Amino acid sequence: MIQRFLKYFSHNKYRLMMFFLLASATIFSVAIWRVRTVYSGSYNYGFLIWNLFLAWIPFIIAYLTYTITLNRKWIYVVIPTTAFFWLIFFPNAPYILTDFQHLAGVWGGNVPVWYDVMLLIWFSFTGLLLGMVSLFLMQEIIRREFGRWVGWGFVAFVAGVSSAGVYVGRFLRWNSWDVFRNLSGMAEYTFQSAQDPSLQSIGFTTLFGAFFLFLYVTLYTFAHLLLERQSNESA
Repeated sequence: MIQRFLKYFSHNKYRLMMFFLLASATIFSVAIWRVRTVYSGSYNYGFLIWNLFLAWIPFIIAYLTYTITLNRKWIYVVIPTTAFFWLIFFPNAPYILTDFQHLAGVWGGNVPVWYDVMLLIWFSFTGLLLGMVSLFLMQEIIRREFGRWVGWGFVAFVAGVSSAGVYVGRFLRWNSWDVFRNLSGMAEYTFQSAQDPSLQSIGFTTLFGAFFLFLYVTLYTFAHLLLERQSNESA
């Protein structure tokens, strides 16, 4: 039993460590929020916990899809289905970055501003990492089945769609659940807004999408640089 566990851990240590680190960051984020509630006597910023929970959904979808083994005939059914649900919830991961705007509010009370800054950094950084890892897993699935360039095309598509999704969530106040609850209303309202885009919508989606894509490519390059170094050292 112990040997079987050690063998499993040795073959999946990086995957398990990744899950452990993300879970630890989530627990720590919730813990420092709880310290804030005790100190201030208020439940301000409680929405961060819900936003972080939503950020875990695309990660779990991508993680399970990445780990399962499918017959060839099921790949073309399962991957588009999981990619659809993953894409619906994926904007919730980078969305937490926009919660920094609440620092301009009057929620501080007797809590130092630096503490709220660190609180938002922990939540937004954890949510962003969940999104980055889940996107990497989905890219690897598509690369494995359809090729390298299709995988990068998927990344570019997700960067554009997710930045638009963050804008829709932050400024138009729609969320992922509305796709199932009020799809027609959401589609109509979004289509009307797209017909007459504002400078705010164009500027936000462009800057946010460029930032997200740049950060993802940087982390992707750094990870492969480490793999290349390890490969050269072992050669």
